[in-house]
Amino acid sequence: MASVDSTGSSVSGRLRLGDILYSAVAVVLLLGSWSANGLEISTGKVTSMKAMNGSTVLLPCTYNSCIGIRNLYFNWHYNDNGTMIKLCEGVIPAEGAEPRVSVTHDRVEFVGSTKTQNISILLWNITFEDEGHYICFGRNQKEKNRNHSAIFTLYVVDQIKEIDNTLTVIIVSVLGGVIGAVILIMVIKALVVHFLLKDNEKNKECLVSSGNDNTENGLSGAKADNKGTPKA
Repeated sequence: MASVDSTGSSVSGRLRLGDILYSAVAVVLLLGSWSANGLEISTGKVTSMKAMNGSTVLLPCTYNSCIGIRNLYFNWHYNDNGTMIKLCEGVIPAEGAEPRVSVTHDRVEFVGSTKTQNISILLWNITFEDEGHYICFGRNQKEKNRNHSAIFTLYVVDQIKEIDNTLTVIIVSVLGGVIGAVILIMVIKALVVHFLLKDNEKNKECLVSSGNDNTENGLSGAKADNKGTPKA
């Protein structure tokens, strides 16, 4: 009897272990699916830009969540050599509701809208000191405060260098002139051939007409005159 109980206990233990492993795998899969559909913060495909000193720039940022949002908290920070300076922050209560925004920088303007899932800002009258990394951060309460962030890099320059397209313009002009000359030659050739063919047709018509006239007015009469006088 002891051996039977031991075997039964061993089988029961293996079953419980199998149930635990199965549950763990299911939890991992669910967490992976939740993570894939979680909050995403993005500054777009272009994550950096060059702007002139004294200009106004748009720092783009959008959010997305397949699960939906509730009390989505977001903010913008500027990384000043390791010191994080807050530019603005806000909360979006629910889907479609406009955010409550607090701006903490005198040259920053919030220009986002929940209609486009946009939490972008404008930075006015930039200086060389504004160059660096700007971090857009979001945290979604509906996803147990899942958070995500994206970095946008700003470079401030004295002037935007214009690309010298002189060589390209020259090449395009030359190619255009060559193509135009070839087309003009082809048109002239076609016209010359057309007029030559027309002249040839006229010459042929003149020759045929002249031959017919000679036959009717001269050659037939000459043949008649050359005939001998009929004998009596």
